[in-house]
Amino acid sequence: MSGFRGVGIHVLAIAAIGSGMLQQAVLAGAQGTAEKPAWCKQLPRPENAKLKRVPIADTWFEVYKVAPNVFAIYEPHQSEETIGYLIAGNTRALLFDTGMGIGDLKALTLKLNKLPIVVLNSHTHDDHVGNNWQFDTVYGMDTEFTRRNAKGSKEDAEAEIAPGEICGSLPAGFDRAAYRTRPWRVSKWMHDGNRIDLGGRTIEVIATPGHTPDSISLFDRANGLLFTGDTYYPGTVWLYRPETDLAAYGNSARRLAALQPEVKLVLGAHNVPIAPPSVLEDLADAFEKVQAGQVQPKPAGVGKVIYQVGNISFLMRPPAGVR
Repeated sequence: MSGFRGVGIHVLAIAAIGSGMLQQAVLAGAQGTAEKPAWCKQLPRPENAKLKRVPIADTWFEVYKVAPNVFAIYEPHQSEETIGYLIAGNTRALLFDTGMGIGDLKALTLKLNKLPIVVLNSHTHDDHVGNNWQFDTVYGMDTEFTRRNAKGSKEDAEAEIAPGEICGSLPAGFDRAAYRTRPWRVSKWMHDGNRIDLGGRTIEVIATPGHTPDSISLFDRANGLLFTGDTYYPGTVWLYRPETDLAAYGNSARRLAALQPEVKLVLGAHNVPIAPPSVLEDLADAFEKVQAGQVQPKPAGVGKVIYQVGNISFLMRPPAGVR
C-alpha cells in the first residue's frame, strides 16, 4: 500500500481535512541522504506537537500518549505514516496494528508496557501487519482476505521502501534485500461484536468492511475511544484498491456515525492520531454525496480521482467512462 496520504488539520478544532494532494515523491537515496521526498518536507506535523510525546530511545518510531493507558505508535519516516495503538488494561494489553515491520516494534512495546500483549489488526494490508510475526498471540478477522495476507508478501513490502518512500534514515542494521512482510499465525478468529477483556477495560470489535473485506474498528465504549483504522484517518481516504467494496464502505461509515454521541475521541491509522467525533458524521455524509453523484471528481494520477467534500476526501477509481 505504498504512497503518500496527504493530510491537513484545523489546528484549533483538530478537525480532519483531506489535502487533496497526492504528491509525487522525488528520488531519495537508499538511506534518505539525497534530496528529501516532497511529502517528507511537510514533517514534522504541527498537530503532533500538541500531543504528549513519550520520550523513547528509538530512531524509527515516535510515541504519543493520547488517552489514559493508550499509546499511539507513529512511523514518520515512511510515506504511509502509519499509526498503531497500544491499549493497556490491568491484566493485558491490545496492540492494534503492527506497522511496517521496519523498526523493532516488540522491543518498543516492552519499554511501554510489561503486560502480555495480544495483536489485532485494523485490516491486513502490509503497512499494518509488518511486525505481527514478532508476537505470540495474534487475533484475526475470520475472512479469506485475512488468511491470504497472513502468508506474507515480499512484493508489497518492497514497494514500501522504493525510492521516495523513506524520509531520513532506516534503522541501523536494516537489510533492504531481506525485507518482506513475514507470515504470521492467527491464534484466534474474531467476528463482529466480539469483546476483548483487558482487565478493567473491554474493547469491542466492530466490523467495518469496505476499505478491505477484513477492516474493523475498535470501541472502548467506557472511555469513548473509537479506533477507526483505515475506515477513517485525517487525510485522503484510499478507496481504489481491487479489494475495496464501496457499498460496504458506505454502510460502515454510517454505522460509525451512529456511534458519534458516545465517542469522545476518534483515533485513525495514519498521519495524525486524533480527531474529534464530528468527523464521523462528516465522513458518512460526504461519502453518501459521492455515491449519489453530487460531487465532481478531480484527476489524481493514472486511474485515480479525488472526491473532496468539505474537510473529507476520498481517493477512488474514476467513474465509468472517465479516464
